[in-house]
Amino acid sequence: MAQSKTVQGINPQTGKEYYYKDSREAMYKRNARRMWVDGKYIPRDHPLYKAGRYTSFGDAAFTALQKDANVKEGYVYVITNPAWSDWVKIGMAIDAEDRLKGYQTSSPMRDYELVHAIPTPDKVRAERVAHKAAAMCGERKGEWFKIDTAEAVTILQHIKEAEDADRQQRESTD
Repeated sequence: MAQSKTVQGINPQTGKEYYYKDSREAMYKRNARRMWVDGKYIPRDHPLYKAGRYTSFGDAAFTALQKDANVKEGYVYVITNPAWSDWVKIGMAIDAEDRLKGYQTSSPMRDYELVHAIPTPDKVRAERVAHKAAAMCGERKGEWFKIDTAEAVTILQHIKEAEDADRQQRESTD
């Protein structure tokens, strides 16, 4: 026995009846749970399915990174690789161990090492300070610095001490 459809209303543009499943609200809710890549519908059983509208699958994959940019606290870290023994990378992340895992996937030897990491309430500012200090100590190529590992660790320790002193001063005046 066929189920009858309930008429929701009349479409003002076409003059035709539409049913509750075809209302704007229903279509909006349905579409919000669907994935579209460059205007093409991607079914739920696709291995990279993630509800939303994207220009590419890469765009869908990296939307989580945009959320990370909004998180202020995190870590500033020092990473080394024996292939570049004189160089250290000073970077920032919400989770330094997770960032290290990301580097390991690009190295067949899995030889990156997280030397030191400091928690910080403002990872962007702390990284900027660390980069300025490291650049004064040696050569710079992006986030990689040709300085001694111990020197990089000392830079991070000084940043941590300064942040701790700031926090204590704020707490004592409150």
